[in-house]
Amino acid sequence: MFLVSLSSVFSLCLCLPLSMALTKTTKAAIGILPAMRTLLQLQVGGARRAMGGGRGGGGDPSEDWPVKVRIGGRQVVGYGSNGEENYLDDVHYPFPAIRFKEDKGDVAGLREKEKGDWKQLTLADKKALYRASFAQTLAETEAATGEWKGILGTAMILVSCGILCHMFAHAVLPYDIPASLEDEEKMRAGVQFMIDARVQPIEGFTSSYDYEKEDWKWNL
Repeated sequence: MFLVSLSSVFSLCLCLPLSMALTKTTKAAIGILPAMRTLLQLQVGGARRAMGGGRGGGGDPSEDWPVKVRIGGRQVVGYGSNGEENYLDDVHYPFPAIRFKEDKGDVAGLREKEKGDWKQLTLADKKALYRASFAQTLAETEAATGEWKGILGTAMILVSCGILCHMFAHAVLPYDIPASLEDEEKMRAGVQFMIDARVQPIEGFTSSYDYEKEDWKWNL
């Protein structure tokens, strides 16, 4: 019974980090799917535009973050992460290849104002210009998401299930030790059977047995 309890405790200790890692990996994989879909859409849109199929104009970027299939009237302002004309917030590549919003409506007016004296721009105008180029600040990109709460909650649920299973097994299942582990004669018979069957004779159990002298090698 002690060995069963010890194995249960070991299983619970092993379950916690494994469940946390699995949950985190699953959430990361799920979280990256929208970004991968957006990048694929943008690459398809760039290819279509290069073949003359793009009409330009685009849509409201707030409808489908960060952009639609075609980049529309968004300015290409840099290399980005891989040279493709797409938008992605990433601290490793802080300057996306295109702006977040198209230069139309209020943004177009701000673009004209920024060509002049910046002292004439209000703080709100500067913030609006920033948001037209970037969807998030670097601080917002690196901000905590509270993901650890879900990981901890899942781990605690799994640990609770393990404890309940152990309690159920302890209360219902029999803990009788097999007679082959209690009766010395039966234990000797089991060992002799393994010797006669030459179980693992190279590096295993009977490798320490001398069959010519019929005794264990450490006794010789």
